[in-house]
Amino acid sequence: MLRELIYENRSYRSFDESMPVPKEKILNWIDNARLAPSASNRQPLKYKVLDQKGAEKVLPLTRWAAALPDFQLPPEGHHPTAFVVICHDTSVFPDSSASKVDLGIAAMTLLLSAVEDGYVGCCIGSFDAERVGEVLRIPERMEPVLMIALGAPSPDETIILAEAKKDGDTTYYRDKHNLHFVPKRKLEDIIIE
Repeated sequence: MLRELIYENRSYRSFDESMPVPKEKILNWIDNARLAPSASNRQPLKYKVLDQKGAEKVLPLTRWAAALPDFQLPPEGHHPTAFVVICHDTSVFPDSSASKVDLGIAAMTLLLSAVEDGYVGCCIGSFDAERVGEVLRIPERMEPVLMIALGAPSPDETIILAEAKKDGDTTYYRDKHNLHFVPKRKLEDIIIE
């Protein structure tokens, strides 16, 4: 079951806007992330939940799929219906770089929880953190470090895992049918003997 969730947990960039994510679901996913391990058990991460209206406010402050400059992502009419802005609380620990491991664990836990409930998401690391903080009135001690776009999967988004190219290139790409391919290295290529 875990393997299936991992396989389904892809970076979706097209969502079904007619199916908003219930806030209770998002809070449950965050609660799962809260229970996950934290470096030195400091737990410096805080979460700002945005509904569909809030998601539209911050969407222009995000940049999606740098490897696909010819595509408008997410497409018009297929925007995420929710966002979670993950922030580092500097009052818990001053150095936000100390929460990088926590951030990865929390994001994966949240996304796997979403997939288990039939939703999908995309981690957005490329965004205007200062403007996001201003627009959402996030207290200054909270540094936005990652945004997770969430929603129901759009039927126009097909993501296929593929083998990495022989030269080791793992850049994702889309074909002429708009199928999204995500190259992965082979297991033997990542094991150190």
